[in-house]
Amino acid sequence: MKLGMVGLPNVGKSTLFNALTNAGAESANYPFCTIEPNVGIVSVPDSRLDKLREMYEPDKFTPATLEFVDIAGLVKGASKGEGLGNKFLADIREVDAVVHVVRCFEDENIIHVDGSVNPERDIETIDLELVFSDIELLERRIDRTAKLIKGDKKYGEELEFLKALKAHLEQGHSARSFETDEDTAEIMATIPLLSAKPVIYAANLSEDDFKNNIDSSEHYKKVKEIADRENAAVLPICAQLEAEISDMSEEDKEMFLSELGLEVSGLDRIISEGYSLLGLISYLTAGKPEVRAWTIKKGTKAPRAAGKIHSDFEKGFIRAEVVSFDNLMACGSMAAAKEKGLVRSEGKDYVMQDGDIVLFRFNV
Repeated sequence: MKLGMVGLPNVGKSTLFNALTNAGAESANYPFCTIEPNVGIVSVPDSRLDKLREMYEPDKFTPATLEFVDIAGLVKGASKGEGLGNKFLADIREVDAVVHVVRCFEDENIIHVDGSVNPERDIETIDLELVFSDIELLERRIDRTAKLIKGDKKYGEELEFLKALKAHLEQGHSARSFETDEDTAEIMATIPLLSAKPVIYAANLSEDDFKNNIDSSEHYKKVKEIADRENAAVLPICAQLEAEISDMSEEDKEMFLSELGLEVSGLDRIISEGYSLLGLISYLTAGKPEVRAWTIKKGTKAPRAAGKIHSDFEKGFIRAEVVSFDNLMACGSMAAAKEKGLVRSEGKDYVMQDGDIVLFRFNV
């Protein structure tokens, strides 16, 4: 999973990126501090994997990973090349989902590129740049499709859909808010639209608001209203606090989060939202050689899931021996789970479930 972090300059994006990834990206109080995208790889926390490590004491331990890309601050006119717009828009195109960091804190010592803190205006600024870029892309697609109709009338319905989508974008709406059915969703999936990407709005609050006044923060309320309209996710977060937490030991981190009334860090919450937005789950493989998590889409069948490990596993798939994590933990060992008949033999039509522990049988 690759998440791109976007936002206007000086909203706390690079500070948050550094806190989440410990990647050491430069963070400073001036626009365009980030030019080339910084990339940070983080392990996906999974308590199930930790318990399997205790059970098997494996030679190798491999959690799932998540890639954060810190994309430079966009400004008005980016779709026309303002700032370093074309480069930044291309960087966004490469990610699976967007973490849109929105400034929801007042601080006279940190300049705002537009002179004042206004989450609604800031969100609109970036959304419109993505929309403008998408309109140009759609215009080219419409021209190509119109030419194809002359040779094949089946493109007529596609052309009508593309024109309706373009009209929706021209009203200032994102592609992700455009209603589709099964057929039109397939068409949209063939167009790399920036404004169709799933979004998590990370509302960057002041330390005081985050600790005491999240629900009464007018800035946060505005971001939540926008997210609700778009069916997007919203996450209250404090980049400054995350920066403090990132340097702590696990024990101190747990204590600090507990004092804030939180069970998990901002990183864990963003990962959870990202998995949910993208419809991802993890299955697990476990044994003395290695304990490992594998990330797949919900609804993936066993052969395709096996192909994540190696293409030969998918080509020569015979069956999957599956036990749920909860059943394995209740039994205490794989041998005990087998004795109780809890290890199932599943075929090619089996749909993988989150937390399945699997041994794939194959023959090539």
